[in-house]
Amino acid sequence: MNVRIAPSILSADFARLGEQVQIVEAAGAGLIHVDVMDGHFVPNLTMGPLVVAALKRITTLPLDVHLMISEPDRYLDAFAQAGASTITVHVEAAPHLHRTLTRIRELGARAGAAINPGTPAGVLRDVLDSLDQVIVMSVNPGFGGQSFIARSVDKVREVTALTAPLLQGVDIEVDGGVDLSNAGALVEAGATILVAGASVFGQPDPAAATVALLRAAKAGRLLGS
Repeated sequence: MNVRIAPSILSADFARLGEQVQIVEAAGAGLIHVDVMDGHFVPNLTMGPLVVAALKRITTLPLDVHLMISEPDRYLDAFAQAGASTITVHVEAAPHLHRTLTRIRELGARAGAAINPGTPAGVLRDVLDSLDQVIVMSVNPGFGGQSFIARSVDKVREVTALTAPLLQGVDIEVDGGVDLSNAGALVEAGATILVAGASVFGQPDPAAATVALLRAAKAGRLLGS
């Protein structure tokens, strides 16, 4: 799979959201990452389906919706209808994970599962056939701008090994603290999507930051091939 950069609008300037999304799209971003938080599963409150619907109107990029919320099943239909291309739920918040992933696919979206830093990769073993994407959290979820947890590179390798036998392609996405210092190592370990918030939208020139991160990620892919 090709490596892609998914700028996270959690770090964007919401007064200029449409403009900033179009800037990173032109610079080569592969997806737009939307962090949905409920103030319960994680200690922060962010955005909902209306933001996804607004993004759908101004970008052709796939919308990568990451539900960091309790009871995600209640909101799957709303996010799918709003235009989510991928809907990812946390294994820690989805007690009936297989059913949840199946429902996401029924709604026409790609199904993803996210694992927190303290959750072992092996929890995914029994739902591998229902996955299109895995998010490896490289920070504890809730806020942007946190420091990268170095152990995450090894966890990416574990998830890569776990999904390697599958016939269908499964994207391995890394979310949290991704920047130029770790992008290459993550891709070499098997990551195919890098979520970048502060390292893109927190920079003076988000377009140049996107290009630089994509260049670093592609260098890591060559090392891992």
